[in-house]
Amino acid sequence: MFMRMIYDEKLAQAAYLIGCQKTGEAVIIDPERDVDRYIELAAENGLTIVATAETHIHADFISGSRELAERVGAKVYVSDEGDADWKYQWLDQKVGGGTYEHQLLKDGDVFNVGNIELKAIHTPGHTPEHIVFQITDHGAGADAPIGLATGDFVFVGDLGRPDLLESAAGIAGMMEPSARRLFKTVQKFNDIPDFVQIWPAHGAGSACGKALGAVPMSTVGYERRFNPALLAATSEQNFVDFILAGQPEPPMYFANMKRDNKIGPKVLGGLPNPARLDLHTMLGFDPTKVAIIDTRTWVEFMSGHVPGAMYFPLTKSFNTDAGSMIRDDEDIYLVVEESQLEEAIRDLIRIGLDRIKGWIEPDDLANADPNTLAKTKEVGIEEAQSMLGQQGVAVLDVRRATEFAEGHIQGATNIAHTRLMGRMDELPQAETLLVNCRSGGRSGRACAFLQRAGHDVVNLKGGMLAWQEANATVEV
Repeated sequence: MFMRMIYDEKLAQAAYLIGCQKTGEAVIIDPERDVDRYIELAAENGLTIVATAETHIHADFISGSRELAERVGAKVYVSDEGDADWKYQWLDQKVGGGTYEHQLLKDGDVFNVGNIELKAIHTPGHTPEHIVFQITDHGAGADAPIGLATGDFVFVGDLGRPDLLESAAGIAGMMEPSARRLFKTVQKFNDIPDFVQIWPAHGAGSACGKALGAVPMSTVGYERRFNPALLAATSEQNFVDFILAGQPEPPMYFANMKRDNKIGPKVLGGLPNPARLDLHTMLGFDPTKVAIIDTRTWVEFMSGHVPGAMYFPLTKSFNTDAGSMIRDDEDIYLVVEESQLEEAIRDLIRIGLDRIKGWIEPDDLANADPNTLAKTKEVGIEEAQSMLGQQGVAVLDVRRATEFAEGHIQGATNIAHTRLMGRMDELPQAETLLVNCRSGGRSGRACAFLQRAGHDVVNLKGGMLAWQEANATVEV
């Protein structure tokens, strides 16, 4: 058997290419949308992708199953569990007409790729239709499973959060019932042998859990002994209280991903090819009607940027930042190094931001007339303290609620930067917003977003770390 994890560091997402080396056939589990890399990896190892399988309707990225079905004719294997609201709606909508070759899976259903057996096990809680795949290599003569592709059920050191149907998808009253459903699902884990490997869909940094480990894989036995969420399952109520406490605010784009993966992601057929523009053209856009992404450093952005541009450097949070602050119906223009253009494009399409129309080089801005560019204000601790005594100034803290609860600037309003777009009506009614986070990065992104919306903002340099280092007053 051949197995490779293909990991997206920014979304902390893992897809798995599993192949039978005897027949040359392979399946990809939980693929992202830019499927060319899976096809190439399979070919490099003498395999052909004949199937694609999903553990559930994902919320944090656009699935690549439809793309693979179109590109290579892969047969689609997806869950048929859950009620009518949790059914895949695109399986009979092949581009050009017709139905994709597919199989809907119930608990206990089995399918084979070559000599590899994949058994679906229904594991609701994170979502109602969630399944995992128990994998047995019959080509090696095995009569017991080698691994469990757990999707968003079991992670290394955590379980998939059960609150997203309410906190991200907006389905009221689902949080606690989902947690109780997950508690019952945990009992199924006891039926899996200790030696079986755990191949999760996410690692540290994913918003699909609150404490995912940085080790990529584990075993059932290890997780049974040391996973805090599993250990909390001493009683149903204890488990519910534990699993719902301290979950981070989900990014704004999660609801869109659920919708798109359910009704069917648009088939791209390849990466977008945006046009190389000149600065004059970029400056001519109405920034309230298009999204301009500036990937330069904060110092460069702050000193002069295209008016209305948003500040999203190509760090690990790029996808989350862009997905939280750009609508999927907006045309997108980039300020990016040509060597990083493809990276930015892949990151954007993975979260459903497809309308990438053009780009310019950072050097175009470096040589621009400063009078044509906008600036963002930033102040140190002393000036920030003096601002707090002025009328018309309010503090906006864009950290997570759990961080805010540990200590914040007196009188601050807390809205996580990934939720700003949906909570603009909750902003303090003030002429100027002093924006802070932990160290100044998230607040910089929030400042640019708020500037685009017409607000007067000032970034707190160094954030709460600098504030506390200066022994400034902290409210708890």
